[in-house]
Order: sequence, then C-alpha cells, then structure tokens
Amino acid sequence: QVQLVESGGGLVQAGGSLKLSCAASGVSFSDRAVGWFRQAPEKNPELIAAISLGVGTSWYAEPAKGRFTVSGDNAKNTVYLQMSSLKPEDTAVYFCAVRQNTRIRINGEGYNDRGQGTQVTVSS
Repeated sequence: QVQLVESGGGLVQAGGSLKLSCAASGVSFSDRAVGWFRQAPEKNPELIAAISLGVGTSWYAEPAKGRFTVSGDNAKNTVYLQMSSLKPEDTAVYFCAVRQNTRIRINGEGYNDRGQGTQVTVSS
C-alpha cells in the first residue's frame, strides 16, 4: 500500500522560504516519477515540479522556475520541494504524488497515488 506524507507547510511572509518534504512508504521513489502539485481554493490541482530520481531528471512549471527546487534522497525515500521568494499567489495546499514508472508527465496525468497535502500560506 502506497502512503505519501507531506510536511513542512506553514505561514510565511512574501519573499520567504519553505521546504516541503514528501516521505513514502510502500513504494520506492527510485522507481517512480514524483510530482509536486498545488491546489488553490476552487482551482484544479496544478503540477508545478516533478523529479525522477532513478533517471536523474526534473521538471518545473513556469511559476516554479527560478524559485523552487525539487530534490530527493533515495536513502530516506523522501522528495523535497524547496521554495523561495514566495508570493501570495503561491498560497495553496501542496501535495506529492507518484506515477507507476520513472517517466515524468508534465501534463499531470498518471500520478495516481497522492498524499493528503500540506497547507502553504503566503501573506503579503
């Protein structure tokens, strides 16, 4: 049974930083592509970054480029999202999700197992 648990969210002022973690059990991140999504109120989930630790590739959506960094630790089976220069429009629930293979899909499809998410709130 795949279980993903996010942590690290919170309230931060604009311009600040947060580091989110996604810890997994029941699945090895070295065998899967992992996506970081965010969902703002009344909006659809948005894939903002993804990483494939086994292949060594990563991808960022335009809002994340230059501000967010996705990384992972195979030994800890954990993926991270370092967010800096945060803006109020980054406010959302952030969650991680995995695909069935190592291939990153930038359209957000196929990330079938997800965690509950962690709230990120950026004040102006």
